[in-house]
Amino acid sequence: MGQRTLEITDISSSLKTAFTISRGAKTSAETIRVTLREGDAIGRGECVPYPRYGETQSGVRAAIEALRAQIEGGLSREALQAEMPAGAARCALDCALWDLEAKQSGLPVWKLAGLPDPKPIETAVTVSLDTAEAMAEAARSKPSRLLKLKLGGPEDLERIEAVHAARPDARLIVDGNEGLLPEHFPSIVKRAADLGVVLIEQPFPAGKDEALLRRPGAVSVCADESAHTSAEIQDLSRRYDAVNVKLDKTGGLTEAIRMVQAARDSGLGVLVGCMVGGSLSMAPAVLLAGLADAADLDGPLWLAEDIAHGLTYTDGHITPPERALWG
Repeated sequence: MGQRTLEITDISSSLKTAFTISRGAKTSAETIRVTLREGDAIGRGECVPYPRYGETQSGVRAAIEALRAQIEGGLSREALQAEMPAGAARCALDCALWDLEAKQSGLPVWKLAGLPDPKPIETAVTVSLDTAEAMAEAARSKPSRLLKLKLGGPEDLERIEAVHAARPDARLIVDGNEGLLPEHFPSIVKRAADLGVVLIEQPFPAGKDEALLRRPGAVSVCADESAHTSAEIQDLSRRYDAVNVKLDKTGGLTEAIRMVQAARDSGLGVLVGCMVGGSLSMAPAVLLAGLADAADLDGPLWLAEDIAHGLTYTDGHITPPERALWG
């Protein structure tokens, strides 16, 4: 081994088309890449700073930079959990440390972490928020039989109906991103199962979801913006049936594994999700998805150009990452 060095790189990746949710649209993915070098071994991790949680590229970079001395001094993954709060900055570092350990030990991350033997997994593919007609047209072109519809407006039921008519073979996840209208929610829930909906994700704002204590219907409701770490699971289980585990929220793979285990202990379903980012951001989550009920890891499909050795997507399924990419 040698002296550990830290590199922090800002990445801006153009998207093929605009990605639109209830809070707005984006045309590029802004990420932070961390590279750790120790002797001949190189470990990498990447995160997506998310404005919804008060994160920016510059803020995440500064948070990582503030820990440079400890990181280059040999900070461990477990020590990192106490040194930095959950969020994008810790995610990039945690994942880079996992990758570094895998490269140094010669063992893949899935073995080091006690995760299931990797195999291709089905992923949801997102249909961006638009008019009902445009979303139906977009759905026809998606290869996956699990589609995630971004919602957030008075025409939401019409959007679901149009997509179901266009893709009656597809199972649907509908995602409000905190933007569904309470007065429209009962009608969506009432019709959801008949329209192929298998999951309703974060209909109302985090902290304003008391109505879900009396949630009706046979379709499960999943927490996303309300769910960050394992510490929240017990409270969430009163209002939700499942949680969306995203590494950028948990602060990396270490806490994400704990969150999945806590969700299982509380009887909650698990969706492993992502922000819009490239294959390096997605790779750890693909391994974690072996513990989940479903995955939503289509971020790289939105990028005009992905990283070398990127993940392979075929007919709505992802092949586990190559060693050259991560883990």
